[in-house]
Amino acid sequence: MHFVVKFFPEITIKSNPVRKRMSKQLKDNLRILLHRVDDRIKILKDWEKIEVIAPDAVAHLAERIEEVLAHTPGIANFARVQQFPLGDLHDMYEKTLSVWGDKLDGKTFCVRVKRSGQHDFQSLDVEQYVGGGLNKNTGAAGVKLRNPDITVKLEVRHDKLNVVEEVHQGLGGFPLGTQDPVLSLVSGGFDSIVASYMTMKRGIRTHFLFFNLGGRQHELGVKEVAYYLWNRYGSSHRVKFVSVPFDEVVAEILTNVDDSHMGVILKRMMMRAATVIANELNMDAIVTGEAIAQVSSQTLKNLSVIDSVTDTLVLRPLIVSDKTDIIRTAREIGTEEFAANMPEYCGVISVKPTTKAKRERVEEEESHFDFTVLDRAVSNRVMQNIDQVMEEVQGEVPEVEVVGEAGDAVIIDIRHPDEEEMDPLELEDSQVKVIPFYRLNSVFGKLDPEQKYLLYCSRGVMSKLHASHLIDEGYRNVAVLRPHLPHRPE
Repeated sequence: MHFVVKFFPEITIKSNPVRKRMSKQLKDNLRILLHRVDDRIKILKDWEKIEVIAPDAVAHLAERIEEVLAHTPGIANFARVQQFPLGDLHDMYEKTLSVWGDKLDGKTFCVRVKRSGQHDFQSLDVEQYVGGGLNKNTGAAGVKLRNPDITVKLEVRHDKLNVVEEVHQGLGGFPLGTQDPVLSLVSGGFDSIVASYMTMKRGIRTHFLFFNLGGRQHELGVKEVAYYLWNRYGSSHRVKFVSVPFDEVVAEILTNVDDSHMGVILKRMMMRAATVIANELNMDAIVTGEAIAQVSSQTLKNLSVIDSVTDTLVLRPLIVSDKTDIIRTAREIGTEEFAANMPEYCGVISVKPTTKAKRERVEEEESHFDFTVLDRAVSNRVMQNIDQVMEEVQGEVPEVEVVGEAGDAVIIDIRHPDEEEMDPLELEDSQVKVIPFYRLNSVFGKLDPEQKYLLYCSRGVMSKLHASHLIDEGYRNVAVLRPHLPHRPE
Protein backbone atom coordinates (compact mmCIF):
# COMPACT_ATOMS: atom_id res chain seq x y z
CA MET A 1 0.00 0.00 0.00
CA HIS A 2 1.56 3.22 -1.19
CA PHE A 3 0.55 6.88 -0.78
CA VAL A 4 2.15 9.95 -2.34
CA VAL A 5 1.69 13.12 -0.26
CA LYS A 6 2.02 16.58 -1.87
CA PHE A 7 3.01 19.62 0.14
CA PHE A 8 0.66 22.58 0.54
CA PRO A 9 1.63 25.06 -2.26
CA GLU A 10 2.64 27.82 0.18
CA ILE A 11 5.34 25.48 1.49
CA THR A 12 6.81 24.90 -1.95
CA ILE A 13 7.32 28.64 -2.64
CA LYS A 14 9.26 29.26 0.57
CA SER A 15 13.02 29.74 0.60
CA ASN A 16 15.03 26.54 0.56
CA PRO A 17 15.86 26.54 4.31
CA VAL A 18 12.22 27.24 5.28
CA ARG A 19 10.87 24.65 2.85
CA LYS A 20 13.33 22.09 4.20
CA ARG A 21 12.33 22.84 7.79
CA MET A 22 8.60 22.66 7.08
CA SER A 23 8.78 19.47 5.04
CA LYS A 24 10.86 17.82 7.75
CA GLN A 25 8.31 18.87 10.37
CA LEU A 26 5.50 17.35 8.29
CA LYS A 27 7.45 14.11 7.94
CA ASP A 28 8.04 14.00 11.71
CA ASN A 29 4.36 14.70 12.41
CA LEU A 30 3.25 11.91 10.08
CA ARG A 31 5.70 9.48 11.63
CA ILE A 32 4.22 10.13 15.08
CA LEU A 33 0.64 9.84 13.88
CA LEU A 34 1.02 6.87 11.54
CA HIS A 35 3.14 4.82 13.93
CA ARG A 36 0.13 4.88 16.25
CA VAL A 37 -1.75 3.13 13.46
CA ASP A 38 1.04 0.61 12.84
CA ASP A 39 4.75 1.04 13.53
CA ARG A 40 5.65 -0.85 10.35
CA ILE A 41 4.49 2.07 8.18
CA LYS A 42 7.43 3.89 6.55
CA ILE A 43 7.52 7.63 5.83
CA LEU A 44 10.04 8.77 3.21
CA LYS A 45 10.67 12.39 2.14
CA ASP A 46 12.32 13.99 -0.84
CA TRP A 47 12.28 17.54 -2.18
CA GLU A 48 8.92 17.19 -3.95
CA LYS A 49 6.83 14.91 -1.80
CA ILE A 50 6.45 12.49 1.08
CA GLU A 51 5.80 8.80 0.46
CA VAL A 52 3.90 6.66 2.92
CA ILE A 53 4.54 2.94 2.45
CA ALA A 54 2.61 0.33 4.38
CA PRO A 55 3.22 -3.44 4.14
CA ASP A 56 0.48 -5.70 2.76
CA ALA A 57 -0.12 -7.01 6.28
CA VAL A 58 -1.76 -3.71 7.24
CA ALA A 59 -3.91 -3.32 4.13
CA HIS A 60 -7.01 -3.44 6.35
CA LEU A 61 -5.86 -0.16 7.89
CA ALA A 62 -6.07 1.81 4.62
CA GLU A 63 -8.99 3.94 5.81
CA ARG A 64 -7.21 4.74 9.05
CA ILE A 65 -4.11 5.87 7.15
CA GLU A 66 -6.23 8.02 4.82
CA GLU A 67 -7.97 9.53 7.86
CA VAL A 68 -4.61 10.64 9.27
CA LEU A 69 -3.46 12.10 5.96
CA ALA A 70 -6.75 13.95 5.43
CA HIS A 71 -6.56 15.69 8.81
CA THR A 72 -2.87 16.57 9.10
CA PRO A 73 -2.04 20.25 8.44
CA GLY A 74 0.49 20.90 5.67
CA ILE A 75 -0.86 18.47 3.05
CA ALA A 76 -2.36 19.77 -0.22
CA ASN A 77 -3.49 16.35 -1.43
CA PHE A 78 -2.49 12.72 -1.27
CA ALA A 79 -2.85 9.91 -3.78
CA ARG A 80 -3.14 6.19 -3.28
CA VAL A 81 -0.94 4.65 -5.95
CA GLN A 82 0.43 1.40 -7.18
CA GLN A 83 4.14 1.80 -7.85
CA PHE A 84 6.12 -0.15 -10.45
CA PRO A 85 9.65 -0.08 -11.88
CA LEU A 86 9.62 2.06 -15.01
CA GLY A 87 9.61 0.08 -18.26
CA ASP A 88 8.95 0.97 -21.89
CA LEU A 89 5.69 2.38 -23.22
CA HIS A 90 4.06 -1.00 -23.62
CA ASP A 91 5.03 -2.02 -20.09
CA MET A 92 3.47 1.21 -18.79
CA TYR A 93 0.29 0.38 -20.67
CA GLU A 94 0.15 -3.13 -19.19
CA LYS A 95 0.69 -1.86 -15.66
CA THR A 96 -2.04 0.74 -16.11
CA LEU A 97 -4.38 -1.87 -17.57
CA SER A 98 -3.88 -4.08 -14.50
CA VAL A 99 -5.10 -1.28 -12.27
CA TRP A 100 -7.76 0.44 -14.37
CA GLY A 101 -8.97 -2.14 -16.89
CA ASP A 102 -12.19 -3.27 -15.15
CA LYS A 103 -13.04 0.23 -13.93
CA LEU A 104 -13.41 1.76 -17.40
CA ASP A 105 -16.35 -0.34 -18.60
CA GLY A 106 -18.96 1.94 -20.15
CA LYS A 107 -17.04 5.08 -19.17
CA THR A 108 -15.35 7.78 -21.20
CA PHE A 109 -11.80 8.47 -20.12
CA CYS A 110 -8.54 10.24 -20.80
CA VAL A 111 -4.97 9.64 -19.63
CA ARG A 112 -2.93 12.40 -18.00
CA VAL A 113 0.79 12.02 -17.23
CA LYS A 114 3.12 14.02 -14.99
CA ARG A 115 6.78 13.33 -15.56
CA SER A 116 10.03 14.28 -13.82
CA GLY A 117 13.56 13.15 -14.69
CA GLN A 118 15.38 12.37 -17.92
CA HIS A 119 13.60 10.00 -20.34
CA ASP A 120 13.63 9.23 -24.06
CA PHE A 121 9.89 9.93 -24.35
CA GLN A 122 7.53 12.80 -23.65
CA SER A 123 4.45 12.84 -21.42
CA LEU A 124 2.27 13.09 -24.52
CA ASP A 125 3.82 9.89 -25.91
CA VAL A 126 2.74 8.01 -22.78
CA GLU A 127 -0.76 9.51 -22.83
CA GLN A 128 -1.32 8.53 -26.46
CA TYR A 129 0.12 5.02 -26.20
CA VAL A 130 -1.52 4.07 -22.90
CA GLY A 131 -4.80 5.78 -23.84
CA GLY A 132 -4.93 4.00 -27.19
CA GLY A 133 -4.27 0.63 -25.59
CA LEU A 134 -6.94 1.09 -22.92
CA ASN A 135 -9.47 2.26 -25.49
CA LYS A 136 -8.85 -0.77 -27.68
CA ASN A 137 -8.60 -3.48 -25.03
CA THR A 138 -11.22 -2.52 -22.39
CA GLY A 139 -14.97 -1.94 -22.39
CA ALA A 140 -14.51 1.82 -22.20
CA ALA A 141 -17.00 4.08 -23.98
CA GLY A 142 -14.15 5.92 -25.66
CA VAL A 143 -11.52 8.60 -25.14
CA LYS A 144 -12.84 12.05 -24.22
CA LEU A 145 -10.24 14.75 -23.61
CA ARG A 146 -12.64 17.27 -22.06
CA ASN A 147 -14.79 16.36 -19.04
CA PRO A 148 -14.39 12.57 -19.25
CA ASP A 149 -16.07 10.28 -16.76
CA ILE A 150 -12.67 9.09 -15.54
CA THR A 151 -9.21 10.64 -15.68
CA VAL A 152 -6.47 8.00 -15.48
CA LYS A 153 -3.49 9.67 -13.81
CA LEU A 154 0.07 8.43 -14.16
CA GLU A 155 3.24 9.82 -12.60
CA VAL A 156 6.64 9.00 -14.09
CA ARG A 157 9.24 9.78 -11.44
CA HIS A 158 12.73 9.03 -12.68
CA ASP A 159 12.83 5.20 -12.68
CA LYS A 160 9.38 4.65 -11.13
CA LEU A 161 5.85 4.53 -12.51
CA ASN A 162 3.00 5.49 -10.19
CA VAL A 163 -0.46 4.47 -11.33
CA VAL A 164 -2.82 6.66 -9.32
CA GLU A 165 -5.87 4.88 -7.93
CA GLU A 166 -7.45 7.71 -5.92
CA VAL A 167 -6.65 11.33 -5.09
CA HIS A 168 -7.88 12.87 -1.83
CA GLN A 169 -7.90 16.51 -0.77
CA GLY A 170 -5.69 17.41 2.16
CA LEU A 171 -6.24 19.96 4.89
CA GLY A 172 -3.80 22.54 3.52
CA GLY A 173 -2.04 24.98 5.81
CA PHE A 174 1.36 24.54 7.44
CA PRO A 175 2.68 21.58 9.45
CA LEU A 176 1.84 21.82 13.13
CA GLY A 177 4.82 23.04 15.11
CA THR A 178 6.29 25.31 12.44
CA GLN A 179 4.87 28.45 14.11
CA ASP A 180 5.08 29.79 17.67
CA PRO A 181 2.45 28.54 20.15
CA VAL A 182 -0.68 30.47 21.16
CA LEU A 183 -3.31 30.34 23.91
CA SER A 184 -6.87 30.06 22.59
CA LEU A 185 -9.87 31.11 24.68
CA VAL A 186 -12.54 28.41 24.22
CA SER A 187 -16.13 28.34 25.39
CA GLY A 188 -17.21 25.25 23.43
CA GLY A 189 -19.43 27.15 21.00
CA PHE A 190 -19.07 27.41 17.25
CA ASP A 191 -16.80 30.45 17.13
CA SER A 192 -13.99 29.73 19.59
CA ILE A 193 -13.53 26.16 18.37
CA VAL A 194 -13.46 27.14 14.69
CA ALA A 195 -10.95 29.89 15.53
CA SER A 196 -8.77 27.30 17.30
CA TYR A 197 -9.02 24.98 14.31
CA MET A 198 -7.88 27.77 11.99
CA THR A 199 -4.76 28.47 14.03
CA MET A 200 -3.98 24.75 14.21
CA LYS A 201 -4.39 24.46 10.45
CA ARG A 202 -1.91 27.30 10.03
CA GLY A 203 0.74 25.26 11.84
CA ILE A 204 0.32 26.92 15.24
CA ARG A 205 0.54 24.77 18.33
CA THR A 206 -2.72 25.83 19.98
CA HIS A 207 -3.25 25.50 23.73
CA PHE A 208 -6.73 25.86 25.26
CA LEU A 209 -7.93 28.24 27.99
CA PHE A 210 -11.43 27.82 29.46
CA PHE A 211 -13.10 30.18 31.91
CA ASN A 212 -15.53 28.13 33.98
CA LEU A 213 -18.48 30.35 34.85
CA GLY A 214 -19.85 27.87 37.35
CA GLY A 215 -21.12 24.83 35.50
CA ARG A 216 -19.58 21.37 35.76
CA GLN A 217 -21.48 20.16 32.70
CA HIS A 218 -20.23 23.11 30.67
CA GLU A 219 -16.66 22.27 31.65
CA LEU A 220 -17.22 18.67 30.59
CA GLY A 221 -18.61 19.78 27.23
CA VAL A 222 -15.70 22.14 26.54
CA LYS A 223 -13.15 19.50 27.49
CA GLU A 224 -14.79 17.04 25.12
CA VAL A 225 -14.75 19.36 22.10
CA ALA A 226 -11.20 20.59 22.81
CA TYR A 227 -10.01 17.00 23.12
CA TYR A 228 -11.83 16.05 19.91
CA LEU A 229 -10.30 18.96 17.99
CA TRP A 230 -6.78 18.17 19.23
CA ASN A 231 -7.12 14.42 18.68
CA ARG A 232 -8.40 14.87 15.12
CA TYR A 233 -6.19 17.70 13.85
CA GLY A 234 -3.28 18.25 16.20
CA SER A 235 -2.32 15.17 18.20
CA SER A 236 1.23 15.14 16.82
CA HIS A 237 1.97 17.74 19.51
CA ARG A 238 0.93 17.72 23.16
CA VAL A 239 -0.78 20.91 24.34
CA LYS A 240 -2.24 22.24 27.59
CA PHE A 241 -5.85 22.69 28.68
CA VAL A 242 -6.18 25.36 31.35
CA SER A 243 -9.41 25.78 33.31
CA VAL A 244 -9.92 28.94 35.38
CA PRO A 245 -12.79 29.05 37.94
CA PHE A 246 -14.55 32.32 37.08
CA ASP A 247 -17.80 32.05 39.03
CA GLU A 248 -16.60 34.44 41.77
CA VAL A 249 -15.47 36.91 39.11
CA VAL A 250 -18.94 36.76 37.57
CA ALA A 251 -20.56 37.30 40.97
CA GLU A 252 -18.33 40.31 41.64
CA ILE A 253 -19.28 41.84 38.28
CA LEU A 254 -22.99 41.23 38.82
CA THR A 255 -22.76 42.89 42.22
CA ASN A 256 -20.57 45.92 41.52
CA VAL A 257 -20.70 46.78 37.79
CA ASP A 258 -23.33 48.75 35.87
CA ASP A 259 -25.51 46.50 33.73
CA SER A 260 -24.55 47.99 30.35
CA HIS A 261 -20.81 47.44 30.95
CA MET A 262 -20.91 43.91 32.38
CA GLY A 263 -20.02 42.12 29.12
CA VAL A 264 -17.07 44.35 28.26
CA ILE A 265 -15.66 44.16 31.78
CA LEU A 266 -16.02 40.37 31.89
CA LYS A 267 -13.99 40.17 28.65
CA ARG A 268 -11.37 42.52 30.12
CA MET A 269 -11.07 40.26 33.18
CA MET A 270 -10.67 37.24 30.92
CA MET A 271 -8.03 39.04 28.88
CA ARG A 272 -6.09 39.98 32.03
CA ALA A 273 -6.15 36.38 33.24
CA ALA A 274 -5.21 35.06 29.80
CA THR A 275 -2.23 37.42 29.66
CA VAL A 276 -0.86 36.13 32.97
CA ILE A 277 -1.20 32.50 31.88
CA ALA A 278 0.19 33.14 28.38
CA ASN A 279 3.25 34.84 29.87
CA GLU A 280 3.84 31.94 32.24
CA LEU A 281 3.67 29.51 29.29
CA ASN A 282 5.93 31.71 27.11
CA MET A 283 3.22 32.33 24.52
CA ASP A 284 3.20 35.59 22.59
CA ALA A 285 -0.41 35.62 21.41
CA ILE A 286 -3.99 35.03 22.61
CA VAL A 287 -6.71 33.77 20.26
CA THR A 288 -10.44 34.53 20.52
CA GLY A 289 -13.45 33.63 18.38
CA GLU A 290 -14.95 37.10 18.16
CA ALA A 291 -16.32 38.48 14.88
CA ILE A 292 -17.29 42.06 14.14
CA ALA A 293 -20.99 42.80 14.87
CA GLN A 294 -21.90 39.15 15.40
CA VAL A 295 -23.44 40.26 18.67
CA SER A 296 -24.16 43.85 19.64
CA SER A 297 -21.22 44.07 22.04
CA GLN A 298 -18.61 42.98 19.47
CA THR A 299 -17.94 46.40 17.97
CA LEU A 300 -14.57 47.86 17.10
CA LYS A 301 -14.83 50.34 19.97
CA ASN A 302 -15.62 47.61 22.50
CA LEU A 303 -12.88 45.29 21.23
CA SER A 304 -10.40 48.15 21.42
CA VAL A 305 -11.35 48.81 25.05
CA ILE A 306 -11.10 45.09 25.83
CA ASP A 307 -7.65 44.77 24.26
CA SER A 308 -6.32 47.84 26.08
CA VAL A 309 -5.75 45.76 29.25
CA THR A 310 -3.05 43.63 27.62
CA ASP A 311 0.20 44.12 25.72
CA THR A 312 -0.04 40.56 24.40
CA LEU A 313 -1.00 40.18 20.74
CA VAL A 314 -4.68 39.22 20.34
CA LEU A 315 -5.55 37.19 17.23
CA ARG A 316 -9.14 36.96 15.97
CA PRO A 317 -9.17 34.58 12.96
CA LEU A 318 -12.94 35.01 12.49
CA ILE A 319 -13.05 38.79 12.75
CA VAL A 320 -14.82 39.32 9.38
CA SER A 321 -16.48 35.90 9.05
CA ASP A 322 -20.21 35.36 8.57
CA LYS A 323 -21.95 33.15 11.11
CA THR A 324 -23.17 30.83 8.36
CA ASP A 325 -19.59 30.30 7.20
CA ILE A 326 -18.46 29.58 10.76
CA ILE A 327 -21.22 27.00 11.24
CA ARG A 328 -20.39 25.41 7.89
CA THR A 329 -16.75 25.07 8.92
CA ALA A 330 -17.82 23.56 12.25
CA ARG A 331 -19.90 21.03 10.32
CA GLU A 332 -16.98 20.18 8.03
CA ILE A 333 -14.52 19.61 10.88
CA GLY A 334 -17.01 17.63 12.99
CA THR A 335 -17.63 20.07 15.85
CA GLU A 336 -21.14 21.26 14.96
CA GLU A 337 -22.86 18.68 17.16
CA PHE A 338 -20.63 19.61 20.11
CA ALA A 339 -21.55 23.28 19.84
CA ALA A 340 -25.25 22.66 19.22
CA ASN A 341 -25.47 20.41 22.31
CA MET A 342 -23.21 22.43 24.61
CA PRO A 343 -24.80 22.60 28.08
CA GLU A 344 -26.18 25.96 29.11
CA TYR A 345 -24.33 28.02 31.67
CA CYS A 346 -25.02 31.21 33.61
CA GLY A 347 -22.85 34.07 32.50
CA VAL A 348 -22.99 37.84 32.38
CA ILE A 349 -25.80 39.00 30.11
CA SER A 350 -26.48 42.72 29.92
CA VAL A 351 -30.03 43.83 29.20
CA LYS A 352 -28.79 46.77 27.15
CA PRO A 353 -25.06 46.23 26.49
CA THR A 354 -23.05 49.22 25.41
CA THR A 355 -21.82 49.20 21.82
CA LYS A 356 -19.54 52.20 22.25
CA ALA A 357 -17.65 51.59 25.46
CA LYS A 358 -15.44 54.42 26.63
CA ARG A 359 -12.26 53.46 28.38
CA GLU A 360 -12.65 56.10 31.11
CA ARG A 361 -16.16 54.93 31.97
CA VAL A 362 -15.12 51.27 31.98
CA GLU A 363 -12.19 52.01 34.28
CA GLU A 364 -14.55 53.89 36.59
CA GLU A 365 -16.81 50.83 36.78
CA GLU A 366 -13.80 48.58 37.41
CA SER A 367 -12.75 50.74 40.36
CA HIS A 368 -15.62 49.09 42.25
CA PHE A 369 -14.31 45.60 41.43
CA ASP A 370 -12.26 43.66 44.00
CA PHE A 371 -9.26 42.50 41.97
CA THR A 372 -8.22 40.01 44.64
CA VAL A 373 -11.13 37.91 43.30
CA LEU A 374 -9.49 37.85 39.86
CA ASP A 375 -6.08 37.04 41.36
CA ARG A 376 -7.61 34.17 43.31
CA ALA A 377 -9.27 32.76 40.19
CA VAL A 378 -5.98 32.78 38.28
CA SER A 379 -4.09 31.17 41.15
CA ASN A 380 -6.74 28.42 41.38
CA ARG A 381 -6.49 27.47 37.73
CA VAL A 382 -6.09 23.82 36.79
CA MET A 383 -3.59 23.01 34.03
CA GLN A 384 -3.53 19.59 32.36
CA ASN A 385 -2.07 17.98 29.28
CA ILE A 386 -4.82 17.67 26.68
CA ASP A 387 -4.50 13.88 26.45
CA GLN A 388 -5.31 13.67 30.17
CA VAL A 389 -7.93 16.39 30.20
CA MET A 390 -11.04 14.27 30.52
CA GLU A 391 -9.80 11.86 33.15
CA GLU A 392 -11.25 14.09 35.81
CA VAL A 393 -13.60 17.04 36.23
CA GLN A 394 -13.55 19.59 39.03
CA GLY A 395 -15.42 18.24 42.05
CA GLU A 396 -16.02 14.73 43.31
CA VAL A 397 -16.13 12.08 40.60
CA PRO A 398 -17.88 8.81 41.47
CA GLU A 399 -15.90 5.59 41.15
CA VAL A 400 -16.58 3.90 37.82
CA GLU A 401 -16.45 0.15 37.25
CA VAL A 402 -14.30 -0.82 34.24
CA VAL A 403 -14.76 -4.29 32.71
CA GLY A 404 -13.03 -6.17 29.92
CA GLU A 405 -15.95 -8.34 28.79
CA ALA A 406 -19.57 -7.45 28.18
CA GLY A 407 -21.28 -10.56 29.55
CA ASP A 408 -25.03 -9.95 29.62
CA ALA A 409 -24.66 -6.16 29.52
CA VAL A 410 -25.63 -3.98 26.55
CA ILE A 411 -22.78 -1.94 25.07
CA ILE A 412 -23.39 1.72 24.23
CA ASP A 413 -20.92 3.12 21.68
CA ILE A 414 -20.75 6.84 22.54
CA ARG A 415 -18.12 7.89 19.98
CA HIS A 416 -18.54 10.74 17.51
CA PRO A 417 -20.57 9.51 14.48
CA ASP A 418 -17.61 10.01 12.12
CA GLU A 419 -15.36 7.81 14.26
CA GLU A 420 -18.04 5.16 14.76
CA GLU A 421 -18.82 4.99 11.04
CA MET A 422 -15.14 4.66 10.11
CA ASP A 423 -14.46 1.90 12.64
CA PRO A 424 -17.70 0.22 13.83
CA LEU A 425 -17.53 -1.73 17.07
CA GLU A 426 -18.15 -5.40 16.33
CA LEU A 427 -18.12 -7.84 19.24
CA GLU A 428 -19.48 -11.37 19.00
CA ASP A 429 -22.43 -12.30 21.24
CA SER A 430 -22.88 -8.71 22.43
CA GLN A 431 -25.64 -6.22 21.77
CA VAL A 432 -24.31 -2.82 20.73
CA LYS A 433 -26.31 0.41 20.75
CA VAL A 434 -24.94 3.53 19.07
CA ILE A 435 -25.77 6.65 21.11
CA PRO A 436 -23.38 9.59 20.53
CA PHE A 437 -22.09 11.19 23.74
CA TYR A 438 -24.04 14.39 23.14
CA ARG A 439 -27.37 12.51 23.20
CA LEU A 440 -26.50 10.15 26.04
CA ASN A 441 -27.81 12.25 28.94
CA SER A 442 -31.21 12.78 27.35
CA VAL A 443 -31.58 9.16 26.18
CA PHE A 444 -30.18 7.13 29.08
CA GLY A 445 -33.15 7.74 31.39
CA LYS A 446 -35.46 6.16 28.80
CA LEU A 447 -33.51 2.88 28.72
CA ASP A 448 -34.45 -0.26 30.68
CA PRO A 449 -33.48 0.46 34.31
CA GLU A 450 -33.08 -3.27 34.98
CA GLN A 451 -30.48 -3.69 32.21
CA LYS A 452 -26.78 -3.03 32.79
CA TYR A 453 -25.08 -0.80 30.21
CA LEU A 454 -21.38 -0.49 29.35
CA LEU A 455 -20.18 2.74 27.73
CA TYR A 456 -17.48 2.42 25.06
CA CYS A 457 -15.12 4.87 23.34
CA SER A 458 -11.74 4.32 21.69
CA ARG A 459 -9.51 5.44 24.56
CA GLY A 460 -11.88 4.90 27.46
CA VAL A 461 -11.61 8.51 28.57
CA MET A 462 -14.93 9.99 27.43
CA SER A 463 -16.80 6.81 28.40
CA LYS A 464 -15.44 6.93 31.95
CA LEU A 465 -16.29 10.58 32.33
CA HIS A 466 -19.85 10.14 31.07
CA ALA A 467 -20.34 7.06 33.24
CA SER A 468 -19.23 9.04 36.28
CA HIS A 469 -21.74 11.75 35.44
CA LEU A 470 -24.59 9.22 35.08
CA ILE A 471 -23.65 7.65 38.43
CA ASP A 472 -23.61 11.13 39.92
CA GLU A 473 -27.15 11.57 38.58
CA GLY A 474 -28.26 8.48 40.50
CA TYR A 475 -27.98 5.69 37.92
CA ARG A 476 -26.38 2.46 39.14
CA ASN A 477 -26.69 0.32 36.00
CA VAL A 478 -23.76 1.84 34.08
CA ALA A 479 -20.07 0.98 33.78
CA VAL A 480 -17.28 1.21 31.19
CA LEU A 481 -16.12 -1.39 28.67
CA ARG A 482 -12.41 -1.64 27.89
CA PRO A 483 -12.12 -4.74 25.68
CA HIS A 484 -8.82 -6.05 24.36
CA LEU A 485 -8.84 -4.77 20.76
CA PRO A 486 -5.27 -4.97 19.43
CA HIS A 487 -6.12 -3.37 16.10
CA ARG A 488 -7.18 -0.13 17.82
CA PRO A 489 -4.24 2.08 18.83
CA GLU A 490 -4.09 3.57 22.30
